[in-house]
Amino acid sequence: MLLFIAAYTAAAISSAAGFGGALLLLPLLAATVGVTQAVPLLTIAQLIGNLSRVGFGFTQIHWKPVGLFLLGAIPLSILGALSFVQLPKELITRTIGAAILVFVALRYSSLLKIKNSSALLVAGGCIVGFLSGLAGSAGPLGAAIFLSLGLPPVAYIASEATTALAMHGVKLVVYQQLIPLNQSLWFIAALMGCAMILGTWSAKRVIERIPHEIFQQSVTIFLVAIAGYMVIHG
Repeated sequence: MLLFIAAYTAAAISSAAGFGGALLLLPLLAATVGVTQAVPLLTIAQLIGNLSRVGFGFTQIHWKPVGLFLLGAIPLSILGALSFVQLPKELITRTIGAAILVFVALRYSSLLKIKNSSALLVAGGCIVGFLSGLAGSAGPLGAAIFLSLGLPPVAYIASEATTALAMHGVKLVVYQQLIPLNQSLWFIAALMGCAMILGTWSAKRVIERIPHEIFQQSVTIFLVAIAGYMVIHG
């Protein structure tokens, strides 16, 4: 029940902001099922959560930036997942946090323009895919890239979730080869998946009523807070 409530809360927050669910769930999962099983279980929960986000906002997905992002993200997420057990997760997490802070700083200093840059979307996909495979999730960094496109709230959430869905699907296949998920945990995965769907549905009803500018500013503040936490605590 604790994991169900946590998954619902994480899904509601990440569906409203486009990220953050993994960072909220991973410490609890690690304490509950152990570090080794936590990342594959988290990947399944995120897979279901992102699938529901895609479904609820499917008609508003912007396919061009999604396709460009995945062009780099898919192959590099496989490479990152294959390297999952070899690199220190604390260093990777701090690197992701630092990258987010740099990205936001460049964006708001008008030094970075991403809207018309296909090359930057592909490059961003490569970086996010690789780090996501290594650390289990690099959602905040991917969210920072899609947030900078200036999409309406539901379109931003659904488009970013489409890229995350593809990456988590690929990673789950690789993780299953490296770290088979304990069969007794599949029930927990299904339970958390149901909570993710409910949380996503709740969040969509809220973000549809939020003005675009307020939404962008709120998500940016949350993004910087999450990035700071990642840098400090690893």
